[in-house]
Amino acid sequence: MPEVDLVGVGLNATDTRIALTKFPACGSKMEYSEETVMPGGQVATAVIACQTWGLSTRYVGKLGDDEAAELHARAFAQAGVDARLVTVENAASLRSLILVDGTGERTVLCRRDERLILQPEELQREWIVRARALHVDGHDTAAATLAARWAREAGIPVTADLDELYLGVEVLLETIDYLIVSRDFPCRLMAESDLRRALRAMQSRYGCRLTAATLGPDGVLAWDGRQFHYSAAYRVPVVDTTGAGDIFHAAFLYGLLQGWELERQLDFACAAAAMNCMADGARGGIRTVKDIGEFMAGAERHERPLELSVSMIAD
Repeated sequence: MPEVDLVGVGLNATDTRIALTKFPACGSKMEYSEETVMPGGQVATAVIACQTWGLSTRYVGKLGDDEAAELHARAFAQAGVDARLVTVENAASLRSLILVDGTGERTVLCRRDERLILQPEELQREWIVRARALHVDGHDTAAATLAARWAREAGIPVTADLDELYLGVEVLLETIDYLIVSRDFPCRLMAESDLRRALRAMQSRYGCRLTAATLGPDGVLAWDGRQFHYSAAYRVPVVDTTGAGDIFHAAFLYGLLQGWELERQLDFACAAAAMNCMADGARGGIRTVKDIGEFMAGAERHERPLELSVSMIAD
């Protein structure tokens, strides 16, 4: 089993991107201009991005035995990812319909066969511990939890991309070192209306090294147990926001494995995510590390929102 920089355990999806001039009203009819089928999925996309940036990677996930599965297998092979794929016979791989309106904002409709849930007994320990870092999501919660426990036992840092309160997610959270979640997740989990207090409470309860929330055009807010860190989003002409969070996590992982300071990790992640929004699909705007660095040197950034003022961050 080769040792890799990053192993990812979690979601893959075949995205059908449907371009719309505007989001349809309930009960209406409207034409769309085009549809495109491409590979996506939270962890799968993050792994592909890290491989593109020169890291060695492994992906662990589950697929059906259809054309979509072949599409994913080709994408992993072309990128050079060590893919450990569990196949379910006579099953359709996970599919997502991605509705993208004229502003580039996306709405996701998903369909998944329950047989595609990755089970703990389908994992092999060496897939996980032969890596420098592990990245998981919460879709296959039990399998992700086992993988994270193995990683913790081996001294491997664990990052997570979570956006829903999945069954069993609190057990998974106890195994996460770097917990970077969607905007609303901390407040829903902690039953706390203030984001800063919710991030602090998550870090305290679950013992994470870092808790953070990605805020779209408002950037990212992180708590390291001592102080808050804020990174503003970059201004770009948005084509499609699909995959922005996936690329953010990939870029954060890249910086983590390079040993960068936290501020540089967050800035690089914001920049990589913004550049991905300038192209179609979850992986259409993955740029080189050099390109991202040059972009950071000259790009404008959004202003810090009032609710995240300097005085509030510093307290």
